[in-house]
Amino acid sequence: MKQSRKVIITCAITGSVHTPSMSPYLPVTPEEIARSALDAAQAGAAIVHLHARQPDTGQPTQGPALYAQFLPRIKEASDVVVNITTGGSPVLPIAERMAPALQFKPEVASLNMGSMNFGMYELLERFKTFTQDWERPYLEGSNDLIFRNTFKDIEHILLSCGDNGTRFEIECYDIGHLYTAAHFVDRKLLKPPFLIQSVFGIRGGIGTHPEDVMMMKRTADRLFGDDYIWSVLAAGRKQTPLATMAATMGGNVRVGLEDSLWDGPGELAKSNADQVHRIRRILEDLSLQIATPDDARATLQLKGRGHVAF
Repeated sequence: MKQSRKVIITCAITGSVHTPSMSPYLPVTPEEIARSALDAAQAGAAIVHLHARQPDTGQPTQGPALYAQFLPRIKEASDVVVNITTGGSPVLPIAERMAPALQFKPEVASLNMGSMNFGMYELLERFKTFTQDWERPYLEGSNDLIFRNTFKDIEHILLSCGDNGTRFEIECYDIGHLYTAAHFVDRKLLKPPFLIQSVFGIRGGIGTHPEDVMMMKRTADRLFGDDYIWSVLAAGRKQTPLATMAATMGGNVRVGLEDSLWDGPGELAKSNADQVHRIRRILEDLSLQIATPDDARATLQLKGRGHVAF
């Protein structure tokens, strides 16, 4: 694994898993998403990972018109690296999921390395009351849901978005996804340095045991050698422990309300910036330096903020 002298903090601002009734602090409107992203950047995030929501209902959407309401605001006020999802939501078709990345040509776009069961229904054990009609069926339906990303889909995204100079946050939810990434490296559709984001704790993917983390890293080391940059995200209460573990192993970290609504046992995080501040304090207590956006650009060999389309 290519060692970064400074730790890159990515903050995932809103995502598509959590619904608005779960937390009053989840950003929903374009104004809230922009402000939350800027606050996270101010707190120390070098990259912000972005989804959009319908402002009236909070439902996940990939409508480019909504992205157009917050992307320019973020770019105008900050030099943070913008990462646009191509995952979007498990219930959306691929054409909709990749539309914002195609139109706005960001420095980074996320890309899931395979189709998978993606269970969100266990959240119904914690959250009982919903204010929007779509929330409960959305969660219930995930017990019979396949989040599609076939080899053909991945190839299409790589060719389409890669032509814009966009690099990828390669999201690997299991060991097999690392091998899929290696397959596309062999086909020369992925070029180093690779940003491998190991994802832990999603029902349908790998678990959150420390052995799982170490196995992910050992496999990535063997497949990619010095050609990759490693980052870790963990869902829910494991977010901070596994991010800390990854950092001590030479990795980078991702936090944010997309991945966890919590800032401690039973305590909702009041903002994305709170989660960034928390992990930053831990990293600095470990005598690790925090990467700036330009540090992240240099490490990941990004095209630069002057070459995006927003």
